[in-house]
Amino acid sequence: MKFLVVGLGNIGSEYEGTRHNAGFMVLDKFAAGKGVRFSMERYAYWAETKCRGHLVELIKPTTYMNESGKAVRYWLEAEKVPVENCLVVVDDIALDPGQLRMKAGGSAGGHNGLANIEQMIGTRNYPRLRFGIGSRFSRGRQIDYVLGRFTPEDLALVEPKLLTACEMIESFICSGITHAMNEFNNK
Repeated sequence: MKFLVVGLGNIGSEYEGTRHNAGFMVLDKFAAGKGVRFSMERYAYWAETKCRGHLVELIKPTTYMNESGKAVRYWLEAEKVPVENCLVVVDDIALDPGQLRMKAGGSAGGHNGLANIEQMIGTRNYPRLRFGIGSRFSRGRQIDYVLGRFTPEDLALVEPKLLTACEMIESFICSGITHAMNEFNNK
């Protein structure tokens, strides 16, 4: 079986280390653990690895967050990956920094990257790994917050969870979404 794992974020040095790039951070950690590097391909930085015999395509879209669906649709079609084998790793303000939740589907919850994916692939029923970034911002300051860098205190919570997120990705690939949710969502 083939899998596609998508880390959402924005390209460019001005976005490195920002909360909105939590998906990129997780995929960088996962790729490093597998000993693979990303190269620039169509609509995404791409890497390929194996996980217990399963071929895994990793992408970090270069289309910017609000047009992530263009890259996801292209890679799903090009690699002939079924939607249920596509895991999207995304930042989530509804979860505390470093808190992790895997879901089999659901709404975009106001996240423009997820909304665009839903629009481009025609379904909201695709797995996602939600990576908490918190919501400590005042009214009207959400964009500044998500595009801001993690505080040192938040990084202390977030960095150890990057490895846990990698374990969740591996569990999803090797054992399926239900097993991964049962194993990790209650921790």
